[in-house]
Amino acid sequence: RLLDKDNYSDYQTSFREMFEIARRHKIMNPEKMRTEYGKLIYLLQDAVSPSIQPHLTFSCKGRVETVYKFLEDKNGLGLLDDPHIEIATREVLAEKKTRTQISHDIRRKERAVTHLKQQYQNRSLSSDDIHLCLYSICDNDSFLNSNRVPIDKVITYLKHFFSPNKIEEGYSLSIVSGQDGARLSHSHERQYSFALQSLTLWRDIIDDMFRLWAMAEEDLLSESVSYALQDTGQGHQRVQQSPSTYKSMQKILVRVQAKVKQWIGSNVIHLGDHNVPNALTFIDKYTQVPRILSPIVSCLENLERICEEDEGICDFVNTGYGGVEQLKKDILYDFFKSAFDGSGADNFYDAGSCIDGRLTSAWNWCSQLQEKPFYCIFKLTGFTGFDGEFK
Repeated sequence: RLLDKDNYSDYQTSFREMFEIARRHKIMNPEKMRTEYGKLIYLLQDAVSPSIQPHLTFSCKGRVETVYKFLEDKNGLGLLDDPHIEIATREVLAEKKTRTQISHDIRRKERAVTHLKQQYQNRSLSSDDIHLCLYSICDNDSFLNSNRVPIDKVITYLKHFFSPNKIEEGYSLSIVSGQDGARLSHSHERQYSFALQSLTLWRDIIDDMFRLWAMAEEDLLSESVSYALQDTGQGHQRVQQSPSTYKSMQKILVRVQAKVKQWIGSNVIHLGDHNVPNALTFIDKYTQVPRILSPIVSCLENLERICEEDEGICDFVNTGYGGVEQLKKDILYDFFKSAFDGSGADNFYDAGSCIDGRLTSAWNWCSQLQEKPFYCIFKLTGFTGFDGEFK
């Protein structure tokens, strides 16, 4: 009946709300809808195009609901400035805490939530609305704990096991272009700094992921900048310029460059070309960072546990790898040297030291893990893969 009457605009609100819920669900849960989200965005991308929108007589693109906008509409922005909000939205983690400490943190969080509900509810902002906002903010804290913390831990490993000014025998991070697949030539000190600044960049990108995602959707669903279907060498892709995402990425890059003493390598950001065709591809690439680093961190953290629980594994590690600490260092040595060597593409421009190429090299290391002498250790600590399941 909808097709017969051609009255799509009568359902404008329903369509917008339906698409907005799906988009917001994906942003808050990057591991979900890994195939459906791309199809949804491409559908919306076509729906807002100048050739299709006149037939629909309305735009399917709606504003993604945020806590700030929700509170602004209900006169509750003061909630965001209250010092209790930090406690009320903090994720309670069980890391190295006793049951008593965990219970104390939970009660403290509950008291802060109760205080905020009583303090800021009004005629338009109910207690349940405040509860929803607080736990939505807490979701962001949970996202950072599961996605940024692995990067922080790998940075800590780099600083603990290696030094830019001291080279231990057999553990020089130096690489030479043309050797072992490397496309870059770095001294030990430069490679250390290159790995550190790359990890710092990834951490800042993950830290700002929700804003980057908002900018990405703004570019993808732009009614003024359309895409062109092109063969990028990886099949036909929707190549589209992404000015908002590019500008946001540049700001992050400038911020990271200010943190490090010297920027090593290229500062080229591939976006809207055959390497990274559009903002959807860009976002998808950087949501992979935790999937690369989490299995490494998990392996290193579980290594001591499995050695303590199984005497046979402990003997195997001691005789075959020189002990737990040396094995940890060997794994990290291989990662910091080979995952940041500019490899993983057919030419220097596509991989190398550019912003996008650093991630390409890390994925290349992941694809070669089964050939590494310590692959069996990954399997013993529960490793199943880097990419997870598609759901």
